Amino acid sequence: MPKKKWWKECVVYQIYPHSFKDSNGDGTGDLKGITSKLDYLQHLGVNVLWLCPVYSSPNVDNGYDISDYRSIMDEMGTMADWEELRDGLHSRGMKLVMDLVVNHTSDQHRWFQESRSSKDNPYRNYYIWRPGKDGKEPNNWSSEFGGSAWEYDVLTEEYYLHVFSKNQPDLNWENKTVRYEIYAMMRWWLDQGVNGFRMDVINMIAKDPELPDAPPLDSSPYQWGGQFFINGPRLRYYLREMYVKVLSKYDIMTVGETRWVDADMARIFVDEYRHELNMLFHFELLELDYGPSGKWEKKTWKLADFKRIISDWQKKLAESGWNSLFLSNHDHPRMVSRFGNDSTYRVESAKMLATLLHTLQGTPYIYQGEEIGMTNVRFPCIEDYRDIETLNMYEEGMKNAKDLKELTEVICEKGRDNARTPMQWDSSIHAGFTDGTPWIPVNPNYRDINVEQAEQDQYSILHYYRKLIELRHQYPLLVYGDYHLLMHKHTQIYSYLRHWEEETLLVILNFFEESATFSLPEKVTFKTGRLLIANYPDTNAEIVARDLKEISLRPFEARVYLLN
Repeated sequence: MPKKKWWKECVVYQIYPHSFKDSNGDGTGDLKGITSKLDYLQHLGVNVLWLCPVYSSPNVDNGYDISDYRSIMDEMGTMADWEELRDGLHSRGMKLVMDLVVNHTSDQHRWFQESRSSKDNPYRNYYIWRPGKDGKEPNNWSSEFGGSAWEYDVLTEEYYLHVFSKNQPDLNWENKTVRYEIYAMMRWWLDQGVNGFRMDVINMIAKDPELPDAPPLDSSPYQWGGQFFINGPRLRYYLREMYVKVLSKYDIMTVGETRWVDADMARIFVDEYRHELNMLFHFELLELDYGPSGKWEKKTWKLADFKRIISDWQKKLAESGWNSLFLSNHDHPRMVSRFGNDSTYRVESAKMLATLLHTLQGTPYIYQGEEIGMTNVRFPCIEDYRDIETLNMYEEGMKNAKDLKELTEVICEKGRDNARTPMQWDSSIHAGFTDGTPWIPVNPNYRDINVEQAEQDQYSILHYYRKLIELRHQYPLLVYGDYHLLMHKHTQIYSYLRHWEEETLLVILNFFEESATFSLPEKVTFKTGRLLIANYPDTNAEIVARDLKEISLRPFEARVYLLN
């Protein structure tokens, strides 16, 4: 039986600060903008705010390239603005989780500026430097953002490792001094009142110290190398050391972003007795539509695989771990465009997907705009895009004479800017996000999809989210109940039971726009049931067992019953 913890019972709202709310008209979201919307977030019912990076940064990768861990970037405001946000959250009974980005820094960080100045500088070993081999890079690893993972620096005539942009050099976690600097910084923020950390690409911090070549990949001129810089040999040592030096001293929430981790591996990371992490963001589900060569190759996902992955994580983390529940974030397309239908059935499918996330065991995460059904964007030209990963992919595609129409289409479906267009507050110019010119264009559909419109519609996605969150706060069953998959082989319906003490919950979801027939399995017995929530307002509220022997589900229909 899961142990009760405050971070298991919360609902987290993720904010991408650049795009949430601009308070001063410079076109970029900021801390005061976020503070101005705290009443909105409180009314939504969320109790934890996860803030993407607001630290000092040149913004090559929108704040994930940090130049000073203990100060606020100019575009976001000041430390006093951050304190006002913190106090505003805490006075409302809400908590604040900050992004922890410690796999790499900005190349403008003081440590790196010192490190590159000479080979005998005390900071040299803060980063991973190597001489070349036969006039080439130290090995054949490729960057997540395209090209080699090594950058030649003429000043000292060596290469430094960067798993992401060349402006994001990787820290050397083998160096104890680096680790202790990071732990001191973490304690500093926790002493300022932070309630936890989301740990960016945390399982990349431990590289194979031998830095071996990766085996050949036919699809790329460079080699991925991920097996040597993901889940490295000393990763668990570092995490346990971090727990001893920092995490054990505070009652906080931790969630690690982890590539190449399945449920069996996750069970070790989040085992409550191992003292590493509380939860993980895994990629197994969100890479369901990746092709053989990765993200930029399209593939049709199947519900059978979707159910298999979720069920595997639900079962394996049920006793000694905990799940994070999400289908979108700042790095992935809008979930209603990806797993639902963002045109004819946008409202119904957005509600159905929300029902899934808030009725599984784990902590739900809401990405900004998800609660009003914001969709992917289709910009008319490449100049409207801002994401470094997207722009690098486009440039490489053009160099390799890729089909322009095909490149544009995959960007529209997979690009990270889909999640980064400004929050749509109302139907005024720039969707009420800014009085100036937004740093990235607003999705043109903002006049129809916005918070103001949703507030006025009693059947809106926004009101549905509020009810889901209220139910989760009301019923421990929704938080701690165990999970039992029904109708394993059905190609359209995803249905499951949740049990907790004397209560049973039945969840029925039609994942597609075609009607589907649900039949209650004979092993499920009950006398009467009461509808807790449904995404079609005319759904029958009171049922008996025979009512569920055979029911026709409408497109993307969702029903949740409390059974007796």
